[in-house]
Amino acid sequence: MDKQLTQADLGLKTDFPSSIPLPDDDTAPFWEGCKRHEFLIQQCGKCHVFRYPVRPMCPDCGSGEFTWVKSKGTGKIYSYAIPNHPSGNKALQTLVPYNFVLVEMSEGVRVVSNLLDVPTKEIKIGMPVHVVFTEVKPGVVLPHFRRA
Repeated sequence: MDKQLTQADLGLKTDFPSSIPLPDDDTAPFWEGCKRHEFLIQQCGKCHVFRYPVRPMCPDCGSGEFTWVKSKGTGKIYSYAIPNHPSGNKALQTLVPYNFVLVEMSEGVRVVSNLLDVPTKEIKIGMPVHVVFTEVKPGVVLPHFRRA
């Protein structure tokens, strides 16, 4: 049976440590942005390339200078996977099959997340999506995507 991954599933199934981000000095601004429902991307202060995931130095020019830029929050499915077998993670076993999507954001960076409220059979490469935010625990907000 094809199970849709929904916000309710995420809210009920995320009481395991691997799903909860542990912000550090580099990633804390990103997670604070998520709490405000803003998807923030680093932009190099020297060569102006956007970068994600968060890192202390630009992979293109090596500069440590950067600013945080609010993403448009839109993109398209670049690739996806549908796990059809039970994971070693007990919390995910009840969701099989579920999805992982690789979203190419309008800014050019690629983000791994989940697509909510779309049956796995309907997920297509190139599908337009937009970011949404799910509070999975009090004070813990994760970015996910929905069909645009």
